[in-house]
Amino acid sequence: MSAFIAAAPDTTSPERDTLSNDGWFPDLSLANLRETGRIDGTVTGDRLRELARYAALSINARLREFRAGNEGAGYRSLAAVPSSRFDGESRLLVLYRRAVACLLKADVMERYPDFDSTGSGERRAEDAQDNAGTWRRNASWAVSDITGATRSVVELI
Repeated sequence: MSAFIAAAPDTTSPERDTLSNDGWFPDLSLANLRETGRIDGTVTGDRLRELARYAALSINARLREFRAGNEGAGYRSLAAVPSSRFDGESRLLVLYRRAVACLLKADVMERYPDFDSTGSGERRAEDAQDNAGTWRRNASWAVSDITGATRSVVELI
C-alpha cells in the first residue's frame, strides 16, 4: 500500500493573481493567500478567486467603522494609517492579509471537506469543521488586533 498522495497543482494564472481591492484596503495576491492557507490546486484558480473575493468583502465590512474613522482623520488608505512596522511593512497590512487569508481558509475547509465513506473519513470531515472554526477565530482576532478591540467577548447568559 502506498502512502503517496498527489496534490493538484496550482492553476492560478499569473495575470489573474492580483485581486483588486477597493482602493482603501490593499490589493491581494491569490498566490500569497493560497500559500498562507496551504490551499492546494484542488481548489481551482477561478474558485479561489471567487472565495477570496467573498473573504475580502467580509473583512472589509467588519472594518467599516475603523475605515470611516480613519478616512475622517484624513488617511486615504490602510497603509497610510499610522502603525508600527514589522519586517518593513505596516502592522495593519500584515493583519489585514491574515484576516482575509484565515477567513478564506475556513471557507475552503467548509466547502471542500476531506472525507471518504469510512468512519475515519467522517472523523476527518468533523475535524475539518473544527479546524475551520479555528481559522475563523484567527480571522476575528486579526480584525480585533486591527481595531484595537479585545479578543474576548463575554456574554451574560
